[in-house]
Amino acid sequence: MRPPVVQHAAYVTPLPAAHRFPMPKFARLLACLRETGLLRPEQEFVPEPAPRAWLELAHGVDYVAGVLEQRLDAAAVRRLGLPMSPVLALRSRCAVAGTILTARLALEHGVACNTAGGSHHAFADFGTGFCVFNDVAVAARLLLAEGAVRRVLVVDLDVHQGDGTAAMLADEPRAFTLSIHCRANFPARKQQSDLDVALDAEVGDADYLALVDQLLPALLDRVRPDLVFYNAGVDPHRDDRLGRLSLTDAGLAARERLVLDAVRARGLPLACVVGGGYADDLDVLARRHALLHEAIGELPDW
Repeated sequence: MRPPVVQHAAYVTPLPAAHRFPMPKFARLLACLRETGLLRPEQEFVPEPAPRAWLELAHGVDYVAGVLEQRLDAAAVRRLGLPMSPVLALRSRCAVAGTILTARLALEHGVACNTAGGSHHAFADFGTGFCVFNDVAVAARLLLAEGAVRRVLVVDLDVHQGDGTAAMLADEPRAFTLSIHCRANFPARKQQSDLDVALDAEVGDADYLALVDQLLPALLDRVRPDLVFYNAGVDPHRDDRLGRLSLTDAGLAARERLVLDAVRARGLPLACVVGGGYADDLDVLARRHALLHEAIGELPDW
């Protein structure tokens, strides 16, 4: 059995304690995967930071320069929701490069995971919702431009609508965006994905899983992508601080198996990113994110 490939973005010195939200969970997830044996050294790949040319495939030149050269104005920083710093800019470049490498590894091995990424609220010319650069949009644009894939599907199951991804790929007919999210949640102003499913607050395991099981296989057959990006946000969990849906750990684990089984049954490569998840106990949160990796580890050879 070939082990699943798990890729992580490079980690740099964290921001000062007052400015770390929501960064620490990525390092804690990586530690959790190593400690539990879900991740072995031979499965790790570390990318170089994404160059400007990659970022500018999806983001405006002025915005990229503003981030990398620390020239965003105060209003742009407030909208982003994170304090601008060279560390944050570097981490954001690494997260993008991680998702690009994840996609390349998925094309080679069948499935790969980034232990960062899923910054789906970043738009072409501004960042918002703690998202600086939209890693999935950049990766999709790059792989399409290279001819590595002809069509991609973005499956976004974060509790918040993938508004930035929808907007940034709206004019790309070779990309299809799906977002299943909570209606009464951030962002207040939704964008138009190719397919949006807005759920009422408090939807639980049974209804959520039935929806995914009904929707995803048919969508895969209709879109027929060469690559699937999966934003596996765990903020639909009932205990998530920013969630408002009511999935349990068992429900999230079942969701991951549904996605994996549907994609695998069609022989498609799957590139996974972390997405949202918010809790005061980072160990609990890391284990919640690790449910995806546990489900991958249970698979026979992809």
